[in-house]
Amino acid sequence: MSEINVAKETIKLYAKQLKLPTFAQYTSIIKRMDSNMGYEEFLIELMKKEVASRQENQQKRRIHKAGFPYLKTLDEFDYTRLKYIEQAFIWELATCEFISKRQNVIMIGNTGTGKTHISIGLGLKACKEGHNVKFYTVANLVTELTEAQEYKKLLKLEKQLEKVDLLILDELSYLCFNRNQADLLFRIISDRSEKGSVIVSTNLEFSRWTEMFENTTMVAALVDRLTFRSHVLNMNGESFRRDNSQIE
Repeated sequence: MSEINVAKETIKLYAKQLKLPTFAQYTSIIKRMDSNMGYEEFLIELMKKEVASRQENQQKRRIHKAGFPYLKTLDEFDYTRLKYIEQAFIWELATCEFISKRQNVIMIGNTGTGKTHISIGLGLKACKEGHNVKFYTVANLVTELTEAQEYKKLLKLEKQLEKVDLLILDELSYLCFNRNQADLLFRIISDRSEKGSVIVSTNLEFSRWTEMFENTTMVAALVDRLTFRSHVLNMNGESFRRDNSQIE
């Protein structure tokens, strides 16, 4: 084996041991070097590449852990369909300042108007900004909470959710919770008040939430906690899915 190949393999070995994988790709930087670049500039470029690679990997991990059902960006959304919300306001939310301020976003509107799409789009933006995000349909969260309670793991799950910067609760509608399920959901939302942000999408206006929860007093308290320091979006409009479906 030539001295050059030995040197390359040695660099790869050290890069692996030091957990600096991009350092083993130093030849790509050498190819872009000009004659005026010194050792310091070369090392800076190498470090920049390592930082960029780590940031990209961290974003991928956050997106994976968020549990999105699919990926939809805000760039893909058709804003001409929004009747009551300005596109600029959605992009203002996309700065994720509402997460830093521990504010909530409540989207209320009929089926198929893009609530889930915007929720996921904002969630992806949050992941890219370095925030920890978790996506649930409300039905799935209630099931997970109930099972955790049954197997004595509720406290562990609650602590995990406390660490999330943005909790997305999709499809809060047309479900009927028993008293225990309602209590579990209420506790999750209540505990996040002024501590972490929530995005909620629902088909039902607040006055109809009593159709889902038995305890009207709890409904009032739940709405109070969700709407405190919140942005409430009117998402009523024509259904995307209906317009895209073919009637035979």
